[in-house]
Amino acid sequence: MGDPLSGGPTPGPVAGEFVDAVAGFATGVVVLTVRDGRDDLGTTITSFVSVSLEPPMVLVGVASASYLAEVLGRRDRWAVTVLSAAQRALAGRFAAAGRPSARLLLASRPHHRGPLSDALVPEEGMAALECETRRRVTAGDHLLVVAEVLAVDYVHGGRSPLIRVGRRYL
Repeated sequence: MGDPLSGGPTPGPVAGEFVDAVAGFATGVVVLTVRDGRDDLGTTITSFVSVSLEPPMVLVGVASASYLAEVLGRRDRWAVTVLSAAQRALAGRFAAAGRPSARLLLASRPHHRGPLSDALVPEEGMAALECETRRRVTAGDHLLVVAEVLAVDYVHGGRSPLIRVGRRYL
């Protein structure tokens, strides 16, 4: 489709307009954790989706310039916890700039290490998955990581999920 004034391609949206346009799309909220040697990293992610049932696979998107993307480039196993509505504060802590180690963020909360990923797993979520990376794809300013689900650590179906829409948690 062309620009009617110049006859050239229609200019793409500017970053702010794009963010505004997709902010109304409701997404679930997860915390991704990974062990990197002696350190434990974690971050809140809203770019998470199930992509396959056979084998079970998921996809996460992380900023490609982040330290987490660097760690996911060398560590294949990690965990993702689907957060419950009661974990709103935890989502905020894992999203904060300059946050400390995931070990410190979870120190006062029930958690354990996933037996297959060795990643920290908060215990009060909707569900937790242990994953192994199968493919990494650079997409714009993000790294997309496609992973096979090695194990479902737990499922607590009776809880309400944490949702993000309009730049707020619901």
